[in-house]
Amino acid sequence: MIDPCVSETVAIDARPDVVYGLITDLPTLASLAEEAVAMRLCKGEAVAPGAVFTGNNENSGRRWTTKCTVTDADPGRRFAFDVRHTVFPIARWQYDIVATDGGCEVTESTWDRRPGWFRKLAGKATGVPDRVAANTHHIQLTLQRLKQRAETG
Repeated sequence: MIDPCVSETVAIDARPDVVYGLITDLPTLASLAEEAVAMRLCKGEAVAPGAVFTGNNENSGRRWTTKCTVTDADPGRRFAFDVRHTVFPIARWQYDIVATDGGCEVTESTWDRRPGWFRKLAGKATGVPDRVAANTHHIQLTLQRLKQRAETG
């Protein structure tokens, strides 16, 4: 797999299974994220490979919905999903968890999978002309919120 467009890591003073539970609880993940306002499972009974959920997103008063397919769900280690809008690939999001003494490190990464011609249109639709800069900032915020939630219970 090619390198992600954006990737950030944070050390968290909580067990990997606790952090994984927060990340894979879709309402919790939506509450931690910057653009996502809701995530709902719509295919499958649990967050497992092949499960599909919708992501409702908002930025600067603009709203859009995506369809996300879980590709990896390895408890305590990795959660990842591919994102589409209608028929267009948008992104891959991945959370890798590595156990450390007294806690874990979590790396959140994203890959931009939009076709080149679609990027300009998507920037206008979402109000985000520089997706890499926005995702860098959003990942930093998400990881700070995850750390706070995991460490305070």
